[in-house]
Amino acid sequence: MDDRVGTAHGANVHAIIVAREGVLVHERYFAGEDQIGREPPARVMFNATTKHNVNSATKSVVSLLVGIAIDRGWIMGLETPVFSYFPEYADLRTPEKDRINVRHLLTMSDGLEWHEFVPPFDSVMEMRRSVDPYRYILGRPVAIPAGRTFNYNSGSTALLGLILRKTSGKPIDDLAKEELFDRLGIDDTEWQRMPQGDPSAGGGLRLRPCDAAKIGQLVLNNGNWRGAQVVPAAWINESIRAQNKGPPSYLYGYQWWIGGSNVNGRVVGWAGAFGWGGQRLIVIPELEMTVFFAAWTPNDMAFPERVLLREHILPAVVA
Repeated sequence: MDDRVGTAHGANVHAIIVAREGVLVHERYFAGEDQIGREPPARVMFNATTKHNVNSATKSVVSLLVGIAIDRGWIMGLETPVFSYFPEYADLRTPEKDRINVRHLLTMSDGLEWHEFVPPFDSVMEMRRSVDPYRYILGRPVAIPAGRTFNYNSGSTALLGLILRKTSGKPIDDLAKEELFDRLGIDDTEWQRMPQGDPSAGGGLRLRPCDAAKIGQLVLNNGNWRGAQVVPAAWINESIRAQNKGPPSYLYGYQWWIGGSNVNGRVVGWAGAFGWGGQRLIVIPELEMTVFFAAWTPNDMAFPERVLLREHILPAVVA
């Protein structure tokens, strides 16, 4: 596998972490081109201390925070209407938008008109350029009734981040540090921000690869870390269970992708936190395995799980 990463055209994988049955069994770093934010790509020599953009895998971390917030009683429940948290945007309400609830945000089924995976691919850029990104998101027209279908929407996660700030009294970077990272021994993180100052809930987190793998191990352990229940087990189970039909080949949970790999005639199911450019945190409950890939493969974002996971890692443990 390491040879293939080094020789495959365009592979540009920066780190591979594999843990099996709670034990770190493979840790490897490479040199490669990377891009941080809007800076031009540059060559970086990665090692265990190098933080890496996880991009939209950040969304899955936000989902864990939502589970904690519901357990603490900060968020009352998944059926709570979204606009109940945003009285300052009451002028944007319509009967159709009043049907959007927290569950719809988590499952990317809010029904708002949003172009991120489909042309013209401009919604995220418009959100980032907006003086008030939340007004931009909530001001989008309803394209289809809430709960009807999946449409990938980073704006949904941005709204979850704001709900977390409003209900906990803390921005999501502070909340994640206190409620999640400190408890896992993760002490070196960065969180890129939107122009108006809030941490980007949809894709701003930077982590060391082994720390990203810790998050996967937490999920594999049903929210338990060294005997302490950090995230409710029931929330973990619901988060990595199919809640919605995603794009082809995937289902979608609560900000987690649900998929499977065909290995030696057997389909191995997994849940994944995916980020632009090939960031992949993959949890495989039936094999007690966590895998993390850091990469910059914008022209073949599926390379890590399509090739490295399916052709190298899983055959090593699936008879």
